[in-house]
Amino acid sequence: PIAVGSAAPDFTLRSTSGEDVKLSGLRGQKVVLAFYPLDWSGLCTKQMDSYSANLAQFETEGAKIFGISVDSSYSHTAWVDARGLGFPLLADFHPKGAVAKSFGVYNEERGYARRATIVIDKQGIVRDMELAKQGEFPEAGLVCDALRTLAAA
Repeated sequence: PIAVGSAAPDFTLRSTSGEDVKLSGLRGQKVVLAFYPLDWSGLCTKQMDSYSANLAQFETEGAKIFGISVDSSYSHTAWVDARGLGFPLLADFHPKGAVAKSFGVYNEERGYARRATIVIDKQGIVRDMELAKQGEFPEAGLVCDALRTLAAA
């Protein structure tokens, strides 16, 4: 996985709003990238629902959060609409998993991203990286704790 303290690799991915999101275009803001395996699966649904329910915490910490998986923007849009998620999902669809690979969280054997949450500071530096254990996901409170640490630094 990508090392804490290294520059986050730049990328451009299509969002559920139909816009292209360029990571370097978000400089000056804290960013949380929540990589997850697949839309519509049980644990992924719990994770994204949890982050959406705690969106005010992320906003209080001044962070923009994005979910990222290898699913298409069409699947993402349907899932966001079905779940009522309050933040955009980004499609790491083609070439499949390229962004997950650049962050070192792509699972070649399974063909999708490992569950990982990456906190990036306003200068585009990775400040926290959490890889989840099987059957778990990084809790919103822990991610916000990492964001608060940035504010104190």
